[in-house]
Amino acid sequence: MNLKSGYPFSIIKNGIPYNFPKLDHDIETDVVILGSGITGALVRYHLVKAGINCVTIDARTIGFGSTSASTSLLQYEIDLPLYKLTEMIGKKKAERSYQLCDKAINDLAAIAKELNIEDFEAKNSLYYAAYKKDVVWLKKEFKARKEAGFKVDYLNVAEVKKQYGIDCYGAILSHHGALTNAYMFTHNLLQYKAAEASYAIYDRSPVKDIKHKKDGVVLTTESDYTIKANKLIYATGYEVVNYIDEPIVDLLSTYAVVSEQYNERNFWKDEVLIWNTADPYLYIRTTADNRVLIGGRDEEFSDPAKRNKLLKKKTKQLTADANKLFPDLNFIPEFSWAGTFGSTKDGLPYIGSYSKKPNSYFALGFGGNGITFSLIAAQIIRDLIQDKENKDATLFAFER
Repeated sequence: MNLKSGYPFSIIKNGIPYNFPKLDHDIETDVVILGSGITGALVRYHLVKAGINCVTIDARTIGFGSTSASTSLLQYEIDLPLYKLTEMIGKKKAERSYQLCDKAINDLAAIAKELNIEDFEAKNSLYYAAYKKDVVWLKKEFKARKEAGFKVDYLNVAEVKKQYGIDCYGAILSHHGALTNAYMFTHNLLQYKAAEASYAIYDRSPVKDIKHKKDGVVLTTESDYTIKANKLIYATGYEVVNYIDEPIVDLLSTYAVVSEQYNERNFWKDEVLIWNTADPYLYIRTTADNRVLIGGRDEEFSDPAKRNKLLKKKTKQLTADANKLFPDLNFIPEFSWAGTFGSTKDGLPYIGSYSKKPNSYFALGFGGNGITFSLIAAQIIRDLIQDKENKDATLFAFER
């Protein structure tokens, strides 16, 4: 599946920082990880830290799927507001889902520190009401977050305007979030013990056949090499529709534009992450090299050609959105792209075993904050492989 269009800024800026070989021989291992984007990289890191022999394989050059198109906002908020999720699955489960995402930001920060990943920065997050009608439920959402223990403030119209210069109908200011570079984070993760044969990584090696057996799995590549393993972890992201015959996810295309580089950093207060209550929602952030990135204007995904055709129009719309939000910004677009992402019925990912695919686990971090979901998936799957109890696994199970 073609997962992106245009020129993702992460590839333009960073190129291909590390090279990996194609698979050119047969392999036997304990675990094989299918997919080496941010999800597969986080899964591999946690398995390697646990001393579990694993091989990672990808059809593309490392990071060239959805990971390269990620805008890399790290937030504990999922696409479904907490109060709505509470109505769907109950207060305890909903709060725990949000709290796990909150913890995931801290865990990602710890990994970034351990691996000396420079492009990681803590940020507050501003969630503003795009329409007057949204104020009622935004206040309900604020109350739900306060009750769940999150550090949040509610800002009225005047306060948002005074502090951030934004014309809106009110906002929630969350005091926990972060920015990173998912593409480089992935590459840095994959460098962890990359030279050891027990944790080998192969890219540009498409898998054409997977056989699930009672005693393990066998993967065959297009070059007819095989990987035999006790367990298989699907970290294929939105291409999972090729492996699961149930409608668990709706595929969408989201668009992003990054500005020309500014001579001086003169952006909004604290350069908070900003997003709104519109559907689809708009989001805007700064970059480490004095740029502004804006994204949104989502469309249902039907085929890459349609997505590509819309890119020019979406670039103009998002540029206008940025300049309307901040009239003095003078946002001038330089690079734009589109990426595929998925949404689920409850805004939560699918993590764990799937009855129709024995000896396998799925790490499917669907949603707007897929990176935090991927971290959660890595920890849950590590525990399941080690036959350790993980009380949070049922939250994201296929059977939920």
